[in-house]
Amino acid sequence: MSDDEERVTMPFKFVTAGFDARFPNQNQTKHCFSSYVDYHKCILAKGEDFKPCRQFLLAYRSLCPSSWAQRWDDLREAGTFPVNLEEYANK
Repeated sequence: MSDDEERVTMPFKFVTAGFDARFPNQNQTKHCFSSYVDYHKCILAKGEDFKPCRQFLLAYRSLCPSSWAQRWDDLREAGTFPVNLEEYANK
C-alpha cells in the first residue's frame, strides 16, 4: 500500500459476556464453564433456533479459551463430559 492510498476501516462490534450476579469476582473460570453447560442445556431443551440460547453461546465464547471449549466438545462426543446434558434433551 502506498502512502497516497487512503485506508478504509470497517466498523467492528466488540461483544463480551454481560454481568452475571452469580459470578461477581474477577476470576471468571466458573462463569465460563457454567455458560458452556447452560448453552448446551438450552439447545438440548429448546433447540438451536431458540434465540435466548445465544446469550450463553456469546458468554462462553467470550470467556473461555477456545482450547477448553474444544476439549469439552471432545469429552461430550466421547460421553465422558462431567455433566450429564442428556437429561435436558426434549424437555
